[in-house]
Amino acid sequence: MTETLNFDNSADKTSQYQQLLPQLEALISGEDDLIANLANIAAALKQSMNFFWVGFYLVKSEDMLVLGPFQGPIACTRIPKGRGVCGAAFEQGQTILVPDVDAFPGHIACSSDSKSEIVLPAFKDGKVALVLDVDSDQLNDFDNTDQHYLEQLMEIISRKL
Repeated sequence: MTETLNFDNSADKTSQYQQLLPQLEALISGEDDLIANLANIAAALKQSMNFFWVGFYLVKSEDMLVLGPFQGPIACTRIPKGRGVCGAAFEQGQTILVPDVDAFPGHIACSSDSKSEIVLPAFKDGKVALVLDVDSDQLNDFDNTDQHYLEQLMEIISRKL
């Protein structure tokens, strides 16, 4: 079945998220395959929000994230727990919003074009199961609006895990 999403790129950020989230929830509601759902979510976020890089890292062991579905330039394949923004979000089990990645201690520069970042965990049985990583090629490009709506998305994803 072919799915299409309807969104207005000219709308403000809040309106864009409010249009997108119910469509993403509907899109993944009938599909049980995690990778297929994450791939569609990454593509929809990239297309609708015009993010520089968006993708998922899956928890593959107690101490390692492995690259999952993404949209954007080539990415780091493995990230140890506690390393970089993704590894820190994995370790801490919470959203990390970074206005300037060069100022983040231990930042892993998968792309030198990445300037700001937000990373959010999804949980299964109380443990981090994956993280959503969103990068911008602009400094200070993410704010509380992004955090609020992307955390809602991660709750939707967590219910599918």
